[in-house]
Amino acid sequence: MTIYVNHPITLLAVTASVAVFIVLLPYIDRRVCRKLGLNLQHGLSANANADALLKLRQLVLYLVFLLYVAAFLVIAFFSRTTTEAYQVHVAPFQDLYNAVETDRGLVDILQTVFTEGLTEGLSHVEVIRPEDIAQVYLNIMLFVPMGYLLPYVFGWFRANARIRPVVACFILSLATENLQLIFRRGFYDLDDLLSNTLGGFIGQMLFISIAYVVTHPDWKRELKSYHRWQRHARHMTLYPFARKIGLSRTTLLATYEVAVWDFYVDKLGFRVKKQVMSLDDIDTRFLLVMGSSQVEIICFNKKKMIPVQYLTISARNLVKIKKRLEKNGIEVGEFHRDPYTDLRCLSFTGPDRVCITVIEQP
Repeated sequence: MTIYVNHPITLLAVTASVAVFIVLLPYIDRRVCRKLGLNLQHGLSANANADALLKLRQLVLYLVFLLYVAAFLVIAFFSRTTTEAYQVHVAPFQDLYNAVETDRGLVDILQTVFTEGLTEGLSHVEVIRPEDIAQVYLNIMLFVPMGYLLPYVFGWFRANARIRPVVACFILSLATENLQLIFRRGFYDLDDLLSNTLGGFIGQMLFISIAYVVTHPDWKRELKSYHRWQRHARHMTLYPFARKIGLSRTTLLATYEVAVWDFYVDKLGFRVKKQVMSLDDIDTRFLLVMGSSQVEIICFNKKKMIPVQYLTISARNLVKIKKRLEKNGIEVGEFHRDPYTDLRCLSFTGPDRVCITVIEQP
């Protein structure tokens, strides 16, 4: 079956699909999750089967994304016929420029719009090749769901929703154009690359302005708090370096080395990056690493009263972490809510009165 990409029915179908993705998806998602007692902000859920239901929700989102990818492949590849020669078009928006005729310059038309109204301004523009405009519109709309769904479905894109989705859309569009050129289905068109990237950017912005707002009811309060901090902090010492600053090392106290090795290295899996003995060969200092996090432990090697200490880390998939902790003989309490972020967390106790809390990463 051949699909005519410039046919009004195709354009209407694509537009309707985009509208469903953008408008209905977050509202349906939030409504269903509320009815089932599921927390979408990685907090405690009211439903006892929340973990299984959230996995099912994620599978449904994967299915929605795969359906979109299938539709994309049909339009981008399988609806096209194979050509005999390679075709390359690198003049940016030349077809769009040739699709209209005007009896005035662009500046004059804009001035007419602002002074005499939109109708009078558009009366000086005549569309002579509507199929070229439809092609640009389709290429933009085709990638709006991509820029929208990538951060909605995948946490890696959601972690930096202002940059990663549009970059991914550009790379995917570039790959698509090259594959069309290699297999001679369509031709390499710079207009398509620019239009697709623009569509991905629009989808990305729609995710931030619609999906995030719908699924995060406290966004106004968070935004006001951020702007208030920004106004106050911009003249303070560390504000210009805020994006480059991170807390990477925590210091704990311990009594004996054996307990440090048994708990932090053998059970939790930290790696000993460096071990330093004091000048009197009594105290020992350990530098333990796990990814980008570092924990310094000062070990006295003698019985000593140590106050209660706290270590807080963040991680994903607390259910699996809890199971692995229990498998390694570490007693873990029930999930509870972090009072500052409302995120779900779990706590357990290490040697030397160390209270360790793991907060689930969004």
